[in-house]
Amino acid sequence: MGRVAIISVDGHVKAPREGYRDYIDPKWRGAFDEWLQSFEGMPDGFVRTELGEDAQWDPNRRVADLERQGVMAEVLFGNGAPFAAGRVDFAPDPEQTRQANMAFNRWVIDFCSEAPGRLHGQALVSFDDVDQAVRDVHWAKEQGLVGILMPPLYPGSKFFFDPALDPIWAACVEHDMVLHTHSGAGPTDISFGPGTMAIYASEAGWWAARPMHVLILGGVFERFPALHYCVAENGAWWVPDLRERMDAKWIGDHNTRKFGTEVFRGGLSMKPGDYIDRNCWLGASTMHQTEVDRRHGIGIDNLMWGNDFPHPEGTWPHTREWLRMRFHDVPVDETRKILGLNAVDCYGFDADALAPLVERIGPTIDDIHGGALEPTVETV
Repeated sequence: MGRVAIISVDGHVKAPREGYRDYIDPKWRGAFDEWLQSFEGMPDGFVRTELGEDAQWDPNRRVADLERQGVMAEVLFGNGAPFAAGRVDFAPDPEQTRQANMAFNRWVIDFCSEAPGRLHGQALVSFDDVDQAVRDVHWAKEQGLVGILMPPLYPGSKFFFDPALDPIWAACVEHDMVLHTHSGAGPTDISFGPGTMAIYASEAGWWAARPMHVLILGGVFERFPALHYCVAENGAWWVPDLRERMDAKWIGDHNTRKFGTEVFRGGLSMKPGDYIDRNCWLGASTMHQTEVDRRHGIGIDNLMWGNDFPHPEGTWPHTREWLRMRFHDVPVDETRKILGLNAVDCYGFDADALAPLVERIGPTIDDIHGGALEPTVETV
């Protein structure tokens, strides 16, 4: 009880590009080889320079790096897949996208098997073919994965409130699989020019957050009250404002009264904020002080921490300093929830099985709550 369980809900992994070959359906290996040649000489992922690219695909090295930071377990997202999976501009063929997704899924299953109970992977699932997506959710659960990364909303795709997608949500509920959106997704229709990357970076958070109000206001959580959804690596500072605005419209806001209350209720039996509390989690990686200050408006039981390992903007190798900077004056019970216990509830980590590891590597209460530290360039 003297140590704090730290679970990161935002880690990134991938195979080296050539490492996916054995995981590709043999019928697609010719196309894979052509794709591989197009990347000759290019860096293999966004990784902190001091770590080296193998931090993404060496599970033993990864577990050792995490333990030195006091992190006992993590939830993993793909840091890339063959054929640029999920990018509609690079993979317009739905079957090619699915083959790329499945190659990553098969690989990440093997990766997680090297540290059972500590590495929880997410499956990449395409929604182009709903029946196939349902089968893929079943398969992912059978293989030990704990959630799925939803494809991005892009022009021409089905909105997530479309009843045609209900079988996917039903499959996720049946198998207790968490839905995810992740920062970085979004359309790539911006013509290259001055400000292109700044525009993309500014909009990336909106595209990752957008499915939350689509799922809420579109009635998905009303139809599937046990469905769990998480916005990963997208901060959470915006949640109290979104909650306040949606609730105001649902109750009857002066500025939108001309539309009528039912436009904003749309068959919802609860205020939108109640669905956030019941159905949604926020994986606020490298948590900013703003998230900590607004934690009650976000939801103490909904907010989770991530170290974004091994990305350059992640907390490595200063995780312990980050934790003390952000949580030194947060009550211990709230700190425990945000740094680990909420992830146990969301993803089903076995807390009893992990307890000896917490006692061996977890930071002490004093490590986190021993007083404020002066910020450095690595912890602001």
